[in-house]
Amino acid sequence: MSTLAVTKANEPIPALFNDFFKPWNEWFDNGGLWNKAMNMPAVNITENKDEYLVSLAVPGMKKNDFNIDVDGNMITISCEKEESKEEKEKKFTRKEYNYTSFSRSFTLPDEVNKEKIEANYEEGLLKISLPRKEEAKKPSAKHIAVK
Repeated sequence: MSTLAVTKANEPIPALFNDFFKPWNEWFDNGGLWNKAMNMPAVNITENKDEYLVSLAVPGMKKNDFNIDVDGNMITISCEKEESKEEKEKKFTRKEYNYTSFSRSFTLPDEVNKEKIEANYEEGLLKISLPRKEEAKKPSAKHIAVK
């Protein structure tokens, strides 16, 4: 894959070198590394009478990249993926490394049945089903008569 670089007249370094200086440019351009958003996946949590459903948008992963652990009332969803690519041509070798990771933890409500938690990864979406215990599914609303 090739990239066409266009140099602007006021750029201090020609665009030809952008790939070479990219890691350092990200630190200093556009407010610096500190102002960039963390690489955390978007999370949606929905609730219905039978379960809580946690959905994370994590495209480009494989199901064995994920670790889902329950410890007490805490569920931790983490992912770690490392890729490296090497291109060899006559006069040079180019190596690229890509490392992606995240970890999110959530406190589970007491009514979650921890033994029946299930996870499914499909089309870039990780879905974790947190089923409610049977006694939590029963309606707990009650009308109290005034005496």
